[in-house]
Amino acid sequence: MNNEIVLQHLDHGLLTITMNRPDRRNALNPDMTLGLVTAARRAAEDHEVRAVLLKGAGGTFCVGGDVKSMAEGRAPLPFEAKKTNLRRGMEVSRILHEMQKPVVAQVDGAAAGAGLSIALACDLRVASASVKITTAFAKVGLSGDYGGTFFLTQMLGSARARELYLMSPVLTAQEALALGLVTKVVPDAEVEQAAHDLAMSLAQGPSITLGYIKKNINNAEHMSLEACFDAEAMHHSRSGETADHKEAAKAFVEKRKPVFQNH
Repeated sequence: MNNEIVLQHLDHGLLTITMNRPDRRNALNPDMTLGLVTAARRAAEDHEVRAVLLKGAGGTFCVGGDVKSMAEGRAPLPFEAKKTNLRRGMEVSRILHEMQKPVVAQVDGAAAGAGLSIALACDLRVASASVKITTAFAKVGLSGDYGGTFFLTQMLGSARARELYLMSPVLTAQEALALGLVTKVVPDAEVEQAAHDLAMSLAQGPSITLGYIKKNINNAEHMSLEACFDAEAMHHSRSGETADHKEAAKAFVEKRKPVFQNH
């Protein structure tokens, strides 16, 4: 299920998706966007996949759209075709955000423009100490895509989102951590292992329950309190009927680590 530009590897329920254009710092081109959407759909639909790790090859997450190709002045597509192609590629952010499986991003090197947007679509972000993070769009005369304005506004509020988009500062890992943009910061040499360990721990967790937790949080972005209550009650009751809940409750009482069987 691999192509050369987006790699997929499934191991014990963890699907690792790797953006593989290290010579271009994993800049997005049409083949990569198609590959990312395909991989994300596979992750959402394949019952063998219980968690996802998204990373970039060569020590860089993704620097966004391929600006060099944009600047080469190829014959431009008509507006409607350009919009359709862009919207099709942007589905990767929606799928990562909405799938009822946890998604971890390994954010190292740089996460800029659409690359940052895709990282923000994930549930958790493990950053390397030297990573550079920026919206970047204004600097190349673009307004933004891949859901970055949505995710930043949801995470940080409109005032901070305006600042990060209009002024486009380059954030250090610690600055991003202080804002809440990343989950944790680790030394560069440890980021690959730390991100993998976190993602694998989620893959080995109570999968159905984790999916319901993510669904509840996504609901809170747009539903009323009463509707969220209804959904929580339904999901809580359903998760309470799973073997995972019974094992977790028993392990809690017995003061031991649970062993889940739904994988």
